[in-house]
Amino acid sequence: MSADLAAAGAHLAALGLSPGSSGNLSVRDGDRLLITPTGADLASLDPERLSVLDECGRHVAGPAPSKEFPLHLAFYRRDPATKAVVHLHSRHAAATACLPPWSRRSAIPPLTPYFLMRVGQTPLIEYAAPGDGAQAAALERLGFPFRAALLQNHGPIVAGPSIRAAVDAAVEVEEVCALLLLLGDREPRLLTAAEISDLTGRYGMPWDL
Repeated sequence: MSADLAAAGAHLAALGLSPGSSGNLSVRDGDRLLITPTGADLASLDPERLSVLDECGRHVAGPAPSKEFPLHLAFYRRDPATKAVVHLHSRHAAATACLPPWSRRSAIPPLTPYFLMRVGQTPLIEYAAPGDGAQAAALERLGFPFRAALLQNHGPIVAGPSIRAAVDAAVEVEEVCALLLLLGDREPRLLTAAEISDLTGRYGMPWDL
């Protein structure tokens, strides 16, 4: 599992989605959480040098964890099916996080089928300084389902049933945000309610019409 996390970090870095030492990843391993250390470069993670937290977020082994670990814990507590969390500072998603949200439940509109198939509704979480536990609490207490969010003026965070699914969803968030910004002020055709219902129903992704 630690090797999979390191490989995911290298993949995201190779795609240019993790500039510098930004971003952090985690996986659930039984009652433990493996998470990237503070200041880690996702391009060169050492599977033997990951931070280990218990299910309450206590640091039990390895180097000091990323200060964003409360956000990861919030996703794991929201849904027992979550096995991995990816947080990035990818350029287009971070830019979209600086804009007004499309709706209360999704900062990103239903622009492409793959966004609905791999991600679903993606709320904007109000700004807080990185590592602020209040932001994690705000994410955790939202009363509707979601597997991804944009952190205001910060970037995307995505959860999934596997590290591969979380990585694929994080890439899709970046792609749909790039398209959204490319469209600029033009009025795009959004997917219809029937098209949304068909896709999210078939792929089990959350979307409240």
